[in-house]
Amino acid sequence: MHELIHHVELPHTAFSRRIDKMIRVIGASISWIWLLLVAIIITNVTMRYLFGQGRVEFEEIQWHLYSIGFLLGLSYCMESDDHVRVDVLYERFSLRTKAWVELFGTLFLLLPFLILVLRFSIPFFIYSWSINEVSDAPGGLPWRWAIKSFMAIGMILLLVVSLSRLSRVTAYLFRWPKALITTPEQREG
Repeated sequence: MHELIHHVELPHTAFSRRIDKMIRVIGASISWIWLLLVAIIITNVTMRYLFGQGRVEFEEIQWHLYSIGFLLGLSYCMESDDHVRVDVLYERFSLRTKAWVELFGTLFLLLPFLILVLRFSIPFFIYSWSINEVSDAPGGLPWRWAIKSFMAIGMILLLVVSLSRLSRVTAYLFRWPKALITTPEQREG
């Protein structure tokens, strides 16, 4: 069986080191949202089935927390290289071939997709904010625009971590930007 080679083997750059650290901090922080989400779900289910009192606010906050965790977690997942990838052929490639796949995939698939999503999600949020959009449900949450902002925030973080990955790939393939020399201990932190 072949060992999977992740982007961790690519050299870091000054840019990637700073960005990846920021993304890890955001990802570790946002990971706690899942515990809060579970607590709210348990509370809502308990209230509904034991006391016959379901709360619309609790259901909406569940959706919002799930969205926030997912959208902000995407960049963390990409930074740690734990995202789903089709490894049927990729796992058999040399590191250099993998770097070329990363380069073309990032430049021609991921970045255009992110730019397209940002092109639509930012005006979507701005319009929602300008009308102070709220939930249509009676007893629903105010500030619907706040949750819509996380679509843009999540895509911006994914864009930034994609540029970080791109800098690592180009440092490996083209020796630009200059790669940092690191010890194994520094790679972990």
